[in-house]
Amino acid sequence: MFIQTEATPNPDTVKFLPGIPVAGALGPFDYPDAASARSSLLARALFQVDGVDRVFLGSDFVSISKETGRDWKHVKPMVLAAIMDHFMAGLPVVDEDAASGEADDITYEGAAAEIVEEIRELIETRVRPAVAQDGGDITFRRFDPDTGIVHLTMRGACAGCPSSTMTLKQGIENMLRTYVPEVTAVEAEL
Repeated sequence: MFIQTEATPNPDTVKFLPGIPVAGALGPFDYPDAASARSSLLARALFQVDGVDRVFLGSDFVSISKETGRDWKHVKPMVLAAIMDHFMAGLPVVDEDAASGEADDITYEGAAAEIVEEIRELIETRVRPAVAQDGGDITFRRFDPDTGIVHLTMRGACAGCPSSTMTLKQGIENMLRTYVPEVTAVEAEL
């Protein structure tokens, strides 16, 4: 098994590409700490690597964020070994029964429902594919029709990235405001 690696805009995050599906259609899955990784054998194994701070499982990649101050030359070989061991053993990546989605439980009606559908479509077709190339993900959380503010969650390499604020404000916010005039601002939500 050959695992490729790619740098991301976040210097503390590297994207690992094993050449096979990782989270597939079930994901993506973001594990900000070891305690949150109960549903994934792979994420639990990766958190055993000294220096791993965050694990993000994309459709066909794994993004690993290391602790600030740690050197990739010490962390990367151990992460590669953990990923290889996991896939070579034929273990499942995520326990489908334990994995829960982050579905938005807010129901929108009337004009707000149409606006939210348009926002979601733009995020799915334009934003998510672009940030996935950098080892991250951005998901819609909610829209406030009274203020026009869209709340998004940044995950994977996007979480904690020095350029994430610029991406959010100058990229995503400008795009949404151009295509959806009712949007006034975009804010990150944990």
